[in-house]
Amino acid sequence: MLKENVKIAIIGGGVAGATTAIQLGQLGMNVTLFEKESSLVSGPPFCHLHAGGNLYREISDKQCITLLKQSIDFLRFYPYVVDYRPTVIALPTTDKSTPKALLPRLDLLVEEYEKLIQENNKNKVLGESDNYYKLYEKADLEALQENDYVRVPKSSDDWMIPVAKNIDLNKVQFPLILVQEYGLNLFRLAAGTMLTLKELPNVTLRMNTMVREIYKKENIWNIFSIKNEYEKSNEDFDYIINAAGFRVGKIDDMVNAPCKRMVEFKAAYVSKCTNFADTLFPEIIFHGERGTPQGMGQFTPYPNGYVQLHGMTTDITLYKDGLVSNTAVSCQPKLGEDFIKKIERSWSTEETYQRTSSAIKHLSQFIPAFAQAIVGSKPLFGAQQIPGDDPTLRVAEVSFPTEQYARCEIVKVSSVIDMISTIIKKFIKLNYLNSSVSNKKVFEYLEEVSEKDLQIYAETLALQRDYPSSLANRNITKKNN
Repeated sequence: MLKENVKIAIIGGGVAGATTAIQLGQLGMNVTLFEKESSLVSGPPFCHLHAGGNLYREISDKQCITLLKQSIDFLRFYPYVVDYRPTVIALPTTDKSTPKALLPRLDLLVEEYEKLIQENNKNKVLGESDNYYKLYEKADLEALQENDYVRVPKSSDDWMIPVAKNIDLNKVQFPLILVQEYGLNLFRLAAGTMLTLKELPNVTLRMNTMVREIYKKENIWNIFSIKNEYEKSNEDFDYIINAAGFRVGKIDDMVNAPCKRMVEFKAAYVSKCTNFADTLFPEIIFHGERGTPQGMGQFTPYPNGYVQLHGMTTDITLYKDGLVSNTAVSCQPKLGEDFIKKIERSWSTEETYQRTSSAIKHLSQFIPAFAQAIVGSKPLFGAQQIPGDDPTLRVAEVSFPTEQYARCEIVKVSSVIDMISTIIKKFIKLNYLNSSVSNKKVFEYLEEVSEKDLQIYAETLALQRDYPSSLANRNITKKNN
């Protein structure tokens, strides 16, 4: 027999918390979402749909296959946040490996993608499986250099024209690999989740609210929270979903849950290159060994010449002492005060300039014209939780360390759909939901959120967070090839 009037508390309004609230709300559950900020999805930056995990050579084939499936699910659930442009993988001439070493994994991913399409044709969201990747030799690129830029690329060759014209072909190995891994827009996701949740009558949003204490008595959780630093509240719940991001350890401590995790502070840098303002680039990845001066470089384009940059070196994205583990005393790994200051207050102008300039220099060694880029805004930044003790882990979802308590442990945003499926299975066992419930990967309320409202709100959020409104826009809104 189903339990009636079940009350669910979700702590944290990032991708995990907001998406869980949407799905449970669609199923008619009574949900209260606690979020310390004034808007949703304001945590660590994301910009890439890891539909195969080709950015990470160091992870296992199994993780790559899981990322492929999860990315397809995520794209189907959140189609309005996807920027339909491909990713180009390049290996520098100084790299110890070769492009051909990547081909067995790519062929495996093609095979797995075709299987998913055969299971359900709606999974064909990355184009035809035969077109999942394409190789470009040096002669191919030299031929493309003769072509004019295409205003709206419709083919792989169209996308490769700016690559051919701007990459120093003497600095990379061949072939280059174009793969159907797309972009994700953080601000559009933040806007869409908020607009959608506001339309769900059985979801209560507690914005600007901090959870301070949690007690349990006779199978009921009591949550003590404070809104805007003075408005206090006590509420009872049947179940808690901890989606507090890198702060999940604080909630674990409150409920005495066992734990083992790490937290890593990372940053991406926003640049602007006016000579690229009228050109649509694909995302470009230059592989390299993490933590060395030759660490991976990531060139993520936005409209109007803005480019988000990662460099997996300690002078750019990675930080010395930026990866910490929990202790026997607390489930919450303790980041240094300098990192907490960045997260909660501000970056110094000096560090913003220094690290963004380092990122520009790192990428311009392969894209010489990009050396003209300047700082575009403050960095995108945040701390990421990593369950366990493996810093290369990219696939994680959810755990149930104690009764009536779930801990969300996603590392990549695309894992969130599998995470919710697991939570729903748990709720069926607890008789919170009927066994006939299926986890429909549809956005039932999307029709009530107009594209105009979504775009206006996304741009407003970007400006409120002190970023250019261009970061809330997509280069390509629907698939052209």
